[in-house]
Amino acid sequence: MTTEPVGDVVHLRAGGTSVVVQLSDARLPRVLHWGEDLGTLSDADLTTIAAAAMPGIGDSSVTYPQPVPVLAQVPEGWLGRPGIVADRDGTQWAARFLVASAFTAETAEARTLTVRAVDEPYGLELEIELEVLHASGLVRQRAVLRNREPAPLRVGAIELALPVPQAADEVMDLTGRWSLERVPQRRAFDVGEWVRTSRGGKPGLEHTTLVLAGERGFGFRSGRVWATHLAWSGNQTLGAERTPADTRRLVASEMLVPGEVVLGRDDEYATPWQYGSWGDGLDELAARFHRHLRASAGAPRSPRPVILNTWEAVYFEHDPATLVALAERGAAAGVERFVVDDGWFVGRRDDTTSLGDWTIDPERWPAGLAPLADRVRELGMDFGLWFEPEMVNLDSDLAREHPDWLFDAGHGAGLPSRYQHVLDLGHPEAESYVLEAMSALVKELGIAYIKWDHNRYLLDAGHSPSGRPGFREQTLAAYRIMDELHRRHPGLEIESCASGGGRIDLGVLARTQRVWPSDCNDPHERAEIQRWTGLLVPPEYQGTHIGAEHSHTTHRQHPLSYRGEKALWGNLGVELNLLAEDERTRADVAAWIAFHKRHRELLHGGVSVHADLAEPAARLDGVVAADGSEALFALSLTERPRTWPLGRIALPGLDDARRHRVRVVAPDGAEPLSGAQPAWVVDGVELPGRVLRAVGLEMPALDPDRSVILHIESCDA
Repeated sequence: MTTEPVGDVVHLRAGGTSVVVQLSDARLPRVLHWGEDLGTLSDADLTTIAAAAMPGIGDSSVTYPQPVPVLAQVPEGWLGRPGIVADRDGTQWAARFLVASAFTAETAEARTLTVRAVDEPYGLELEIELEVLHASGLVRQRAVLRNREPAPLRVGAIELALPVPQAADEVMDLTGRWSLERVPQRRAFDVGEWVRTSRGGKPGLEHTTLVLAGERGFGFRSGRVWATHLAWSGNQTLGAERTPADTRRLVASEMLVPGEVVLGRDDEYATPWQYGSWGDGLDELAARFHRHLRASAGAPRSPRPVILNTWEAVYFEHDPATLVALAERGAAAGVERFVVDDGWFVGRRDDTTSLGDWTIDPERWPAGLAPLADRVRELGMDFGLWFEPEMVNLDSDLAREHPDWLFDAGHGAGLPSRYQHVLDLGHPEAESYVLEAMSALVKELGIAYIKWDHNRYLLDAGHSPSGRPGFREQTLAAYRIMDELHRRHPGLEIESCASGGGRIDLGVLARTQRVWPSDCNDPHERAEIQRWTGLLVPPEYQGTHIGAEHSHTTHRQHPLSYRGEKALWGNLGVELNLLAEDERTRADVAAWIAFHKRHRELLHGGVSVHADLAEPAARLDGVVAADGSEALFALSLTERPRTWPLGRIALPGLDDARRHRVRVVAPDGAEPLSGAQPAWVVDGVELPGRVLRAVGLEMPALDPDRSVILHIESCDA
């Protein structure tokens, strides 16, 4: 690593992104620009940029129109959301930091600016790191606060911010609920605050993964847009703020409960990383997150194995003969990883009992799980197992032996959810128990994959016997267990599941190789859930399963052709009961798996593309190879369109200069499209990419909740 001292204005460039930061007057860093690469800039250019960014202030600076630091300070005239909330028993609550030193560093991962600041009267030190990542062009920053005085310092919040320009006049975030995650919502970027806070010990089903601000009407393919994300799997706050002086910011912080962080002398608190992405359209913004995850040290191995998960096939009805037979049916269909879900451990017959007792049930499995795991490997598959390490039933040996290991804020264990309570991993013995129980089974059974579930929210999560809040320590303990499992068992993969998509963030994704976007396998819902989860998560990280014809969550019915197509676009899995399906259905499932494998390298390594269509009933989603040599798209109808026929639809993301051949494709044995179809559907069509983008093709006729797949190959050598 090489370091350099810096002047009053710093220009960081990496991954196609520029960040210009002002450091003059000993004030904390002010970001003047982040986004489009500005090219090489001279020192004179940077000085001029800083001067041009400063408005006239007049006789008072309290209204604070000048560029705002990434950590806003009240004593500098800031009237908006405070960057730091901290005090010493009601005193020293208005910290003001002055920069003591700053330097830049270059590593293989990032171009970094490090700023060290002090508040001498308060005895505080602050360090801010701001980075631009080479692989992705993402911007990220974090802060570390240190207390140098003997008196305790209570920390309520450290909130970092990234500014956005006045062109960003529309805000978007996501909401949802169980089995309907990641529903987008938009609003004007008016003066005031739009703040989303999760308080349940995880990001949650209802929370947003991102807060975005962009040009009004921004879509997937156009409109400048900026976003922030917090790499943290616990309580958090994301927001957008616009002041009367028209300062516009995207903010992020860990949401701290009173008393959760109290710093003694020489103690420190480090914030999670706040990430920022940008693009001309949502596809470009998402691609930066995708490149970041694909370049990370913990990125999943490729090709991603096709999974069979037992949950919707058998639920709690476990027995060796049934699961061996299911594994054999899965292997015959082309499955590569067999995962035993909930119901395998001692006494577990339903969700009311035994959670936390991580030993194999001797009644159901008199020879243990080893014979099943061995048979799975004989069939050429990996073996995986479900855990819910942070949860416990009151009716369990664990709860009876260690009632003090349950969270208790002074009123007992609190409300149950799915008959669950939360195991307080702030007790070192509890953390050790979970780690050792899981690690022993991984070693004994040769487990290649853990499905890590997390259902109950943390509500009154008091650490016993003190009653102090334990949200933050719970998240850190979960991270430690995951990290240690990876260290002990190289190659082990972990999936983050939390009642579906309740814990999806870059903090847990640094430790997991897969996420479960939703407990809903209904393809009608999954199409939207996967699309919006994809703003952060690339396809190969998303578990996408073929469920039963009759959805277990929505009770809709869909043919296998539609269920298979919607499961195609991620880490494919099977969750229907192959023992109950007829021979034709099993053959069709095998055909979908084979089709997925033929295109897996493209699906899991290409660039995700989504068209902005005028017809709300139509969707066009696809993946384009990084070198532009091929692409795969799906055209779907979610309901009856307003007009018919659908008309021409452009194919985005292709190389304008190349000629491309477009064909309708399907798994072997699939029924051809019915009804009157455009002539090109029969034999395909060859056209330049510019024509396919600007003119488009008349799309095939489809019924609601039906789709067609297009394969596109470059004809150029």
